[in-house]
Amino acid sequence: MSDLNGVVEPLHWESSFFGLPSAILRLRNDAPALSESDFTPWQRLQAKIPATRTDWLDALQKHGFQLVEGEVDLAICVTHQDAPGAEIATEQDIPELRQMAAQAFAQSRFRAPWYAPDDSGRFYAQWIENAIKGTFDHICLIFRGTVGQIQGFVSLRKLNESEGRIGLLAGRGMGEKLMQAALYWAEQQQLSTLRVATQAGNIAALKRYIASGANVDATAYWLYR
Repeated sequence: MSDLNGVVEPLHWESSFFGLPSAILRLRNDAPALSESDFTPWQRLQAKIPATRTDWLDALQKHGFQLVEGEVDLAICVTHQDAPGAEIATEQDIPELRQMAAQAFAQSRFRAPWYAPDDSGRFYAQWIENAIKGTFDHICLIFRGTVGQIQGFVSLRKLNESEGRIGLLAGRGMGEKLMQAALYWAEQQQLSTLRVATQAGNIAALKRYIASGANVDATAYWLYR
């Protein structure tokens, strides 16, 4: 297996959450050669590689990895935005937002057959709850309808002094307002760049991000074994 060089890093949180011993393969040309014994302890082994590395794609598939999805990473230059009227979600909003996230992200890379049928929705429900509590993502912004129901949400985190990242964004017909809210938050945080990733097949999301000023920064493939 000398055609693959890298390290295997345990994914402790995912292993516990899904009840499935999981790790991620970090491929690097300057890392040690990998052998089958590096792979066998894990029931789910993930790899994320640049889409340009077709040599890694071929080698991983030869060793039992299967393509799960493509990913597009985008970057947006933060510009001035008018205050959009979004609210900060509170713990009282958790039940409603958990349900919305579970429905919106039911077909992520954590879908069947790699995971249990409800695992994807459960994972993103937990993600949005954590964002409201300020863990992993730092904040969740929401828009409400006229009778108080939540129409859309976006979670955000500050990566460093100049960059932030959109975590989750969902709400039918709310994309433009949610992006305005995200960029307004980034401006208030004095960030210069806001990053976001989406599935390569999610054309509606790609169009929305590009319409909001995003440029494609990188593309990647996720593979599982």
